[in-house]
Amino acid sequence: MENLSPKLGDLEAIENASRDEIEALQLQRMRWSLNHAYENVAHYKASFDSAGVHPDDLKSLVDLSRFPFTKKSDLRQNYPFGMFAVPRSQVNRIHASSGTTGQPTVVGYTKADLEMWDVVMARSLRAAGLRRGDLLHNAYGYGLFTGGLGVHGGAEKMGLTVVPISGGMTERQVLLIEDFQATGITVTPSYMLSILDEYKKQGLDPRRSPLKVGIFGAEPWTNSMRIEVEQSFDMHAVDIYGLSEVLGPGVSCECVESKDGLHIWEDHFFPEIIDPQTGEVLPDGELGELVFTSLSKEAFPIVRYRTRDLTRLLPGTARTMRRMQKVTGRSDDMIILRGVNIFPTQVEEQLLQVTELAAHFQIELIKKGPMDHMIVHVEGPQNASDELAKLIKANIGVTAEVKAGKKNTVPRSQGKAVRVIDNRQNG
Repeated sequence: MENLSPKLGDLEAIENASRDEIEALQLQRMRWSLNHAYENVAHYKASFDSAGVHPDDLKSLVDLSRFPFTKKSDLRQNYPFGMFAVPRSQVNRIHASSGTTGQPTVVGYTKADLEMWDVVMARSLRAAGLRRGDLLHNAYGYGLFTGGLGVHGGAEKMGLTVVPISGGMTERQVLLIEDFQATGITVTPSYMLSILDEYKKQGLDPRRSPLKVGIFGAEPWTNSMRIEVEQSFDMHAVDIYGLSEVLGPGVSCECVESKDGLHIWEDHFFPEIIDPQTGEVLPDGELGELVFTSLSKEAFPIVRYRTRDLTRLLPGTARTMRRMQKVTGRSDDMIILRGVNIFPTQVEEQLLQVTELAAHFQIELIKKGPMDHMIVHVEGPQNASDELAKLIKANIGVTAEVKAGKKNTVPRSQGKAVRVIDNRQNG
């Protein structure tokens, strides 16, 4: 793989500022953000008052722990525009979740918010190894979700040529990667596997593709998956993180020269790690739930938002800003099976050790009598599926039934993968 490390002169000064400089800027911006939320959003005024705190109580960054959390349910209860801190007429763009599991969550951006988003997204793409003039195949979904458009603005800002292909129509994805000679791709890791399948179907060698770097996000994925993709395509596979409630893609990103966790753009987002059960703030290095406070957002400030993503904070390496460990699970996608906590990424990790099995999988949960039962659907020979069952038992600690089918029997991702089907209520 080509060395894509950026030159020091290509970086913004803030990316390698001293910790004292970063923290001074954070405190200044946090004071503004808390005041902005308190004065302009009824929900925050009520929640701060109820907790007995005021923005003026913030004397240091540590004082943020005194302020109440924001949860997804708060956003739903204030649907559609109750969390906006500026008049709707000043909002330049609105994004929203699908609302398939309840009231949609709605987020908004002023012109300044969109410009800030472009800055951190461009910073992320540069950190991942792309440079002005590269051609980016943007296979994140465009529309109400923040992925496609979020990447697009930052890519144009840094001078990339953007192909806004979105997801689906996998045959055309491969055609345009090859015909346009795309050097970068932004895509979910599960959909990249579908693109890999299509390369093989068309009789093309993925290692001879023009792609130099893939930037993967929107769903948890493992380092085993990184190795699988890098070896299959002979390209760098870099992790990016973001969520609509905090901004969208570009909150943090891995640096191609280190690939050792995602550097958080701390000049705009303040991270905390908490105990998911107690809400207590944990020291850097401890595993817990990631919480974010926005420092510069105008339309939709967010205070101590509980992401449900499980990770830990680590010192900076390629940048002075802190890193978050790769997210491989969420507190709300955890499967509790006969008293054992399981994340889909743990199953993925074991699957990728069995070379005879394809990398596609889906977990089905059913009832067998009074007991919960897990079936892992895979593709390949039965003897290989037996091997996977043994690995799951040995390394995860649960008995799972592994059902092997023919090629293309496991549903293919056209964007975000559906890893778990819970049929226990039907059993």
